[in-house]
Amino acid sequence: MEHIKNYYKMQRETSTDTIVIEGPLTTTELQQYHFHDKLTAFRPAHKQFEAIQKIADFPEGRIIVARTQDTIIGYVTYVYPDPLERWSEFNMQDLIELGAIEIIPQFRGEKVASNLLEISMRDEFMENYIIISTEYYWHWDLEGTNLSIWNYRKIMEKVMAAGGLLPAPTDDPEIISHPANCLMVRIGKNVPEESVKKFDELRFLSKNKNRSFREGL
Repeated sequence: MEHIKNYYKMQRETSTDTIVIEGPLTTTELQQYHFHDKLTAFRPAHKQFEAIQKIADFPEGRIIVARTQDTIIGYVTYVYPDPLERWSEFNMQDLIELGAIEIIPQFRGEKVASNLLEISMRDEFMENYIIISTEYYWHWDLEGTNLSIWNYRKIMEKVMAAGGLLPAPTDDPEIISHPANCLMVRIGKNVPEESVKKFDELRFLSKNKNRSFREGL
């Protein structure tokens, strides 16, 4: 599958600064900016900056950033699912994962995350993908936001809806291990029915495997 990436950009005012939201960016373009030292949700900031630069080099990888003049204050990543996850089981070329979305505390509540997703989906080529996001409550900044698990979940659903991702059922063991966890999905209008059926099987992989075992297939 040839992954076509079309660049989009928007500028908007927040209560504290003017920000630019743009992407997908290449590694070379990312290296023109500083990575804010508060972007530490997944690993130390300098390590996370290295990680998103690697993703930008992948054929399917997409990095959309929010920045002030020359400092990245938020980002979202799209990449193929990790080979160790169930979502890579069928090696689907048209299934990508929203792997991470992060905004520094200063700009939370400014709809920056929603804008990142909106810009992501302006690229018509995104209609060729099934896009998933696996939401686990243990990754959420409950302490920093002072929100309950359920209020955080509501906010996450609202943010994801800005990109067209909606909750979808699954029997994935990690997701069903807590009722606040969820699978978010967006199916592009150009995704073939065959891929949709494969994805449905993937969502209920445990059930299908158990059925095959019982039936001796």
